[in-house]
Amino acid sequence: MTPIQHALTDVLDIAYVEDGPVGGPAVVLLHGYPYDVHSYVDVAPRLAALGYRVVVPYLRGHGPTRFRDDRTPRSGQQAALGADVLGLLDALEIPEAVLAGYDWGGRAACVVAALRPERVTGLVSVNGYLIQDVAASARPIRPDLEAGFWYFYYFLTERGRAGLTANRREIAEVIWRRNSPAWDFDQATLDRAAAAFDNPDYVDVVLHSYRHRLGAAPGAPEYDAFEHALAPLPPVGVPTVTLAGLADGNFPVIDGVPDTSRFTGPRLHRRVPDAGHNLPQEAPDAFVQAVLDVTRLAAGRTSRRPASPR
Repeated sequence: MTPIQHALTDVLDIAYVEDGPVGGPAVVLLHGYPYDVHSYVDVAPRLAALGYRVVVPYLRGHGPTRFRDDRTPRSGQQAALGADVLGLLDALEIPEAVLAGYDWGGRAACVVAALRPERVTGLVSVNGYLIQDVAASARPIRPDLEAGFWYFYYFLTERGRAGLTANRREIAEVIWRRNSPAWDFDQATLDRAAAAFDNPDYVDVVLHSYRHRLGAAPGAPEYDAFEHALAPLPPVGVPTVTLAGLADGNFPVIDGVPDTSRFTGPRLHRRVPDAGHNLPQEAPDAFVQAVLDVTRLAAGRTSRRPASPR
């Protein structure tokens, strides 16, 4: 995942890796928390070899990505993540792209697909519709699932701030093992990702992300319009492939096709055996196939559009 390149937006100096022909169809691969661009270490080169222009950015607060102004709030809210993707597309002069991701990255992709569909050729989202219902954040879920989200509540506290500051790698390992109980990763793989957690804004961005989603912290004012538009949980109308890992320890697969009311465009849903939460790294073949399939869905939709009037 080298060399590292940089793109300037109004807010960030975004570090990213790029592969494949510049003139190819663009696909932006978005990682989650607590992970980094190496979630796509096997996916990116395969897509590039198939002719895609592949862009893999470090999310805000991760790796070499930096805020341009010390006064900018270190927000981790969903609207900020979506705005960062739009800023990256603008900076790289990419008019539209397939957006593909999981966890934080899947959420950012869903935000852009719902609110700026003209910029999205197609969407690949692990775990389905990921836009957060912040207004409903106080509703409890099953106790066994609550237990897996221990860090959500830990990060609400100043003890959690101190713990994340001191134990970034160790906290990530606990989350990885719960998220992906069938994934036999080695310590070198964890160390490689954990290097991205040394970012000076990592703790603030992560804490704000979970505090905001649980209604315990306000959003940054510059994202108010985006958050207002996300509050009613807008549908996604772009061509979509959703993936569900059958070995995801925190997001158990449900029967049938989830979130059917949230996706109003062409859609495929796939269950992926033996894959956990970090699906692109655990099951790269399935993730590559999802990008190929959503590209075909998008091509089919375009071919069926009526001709524009002369």
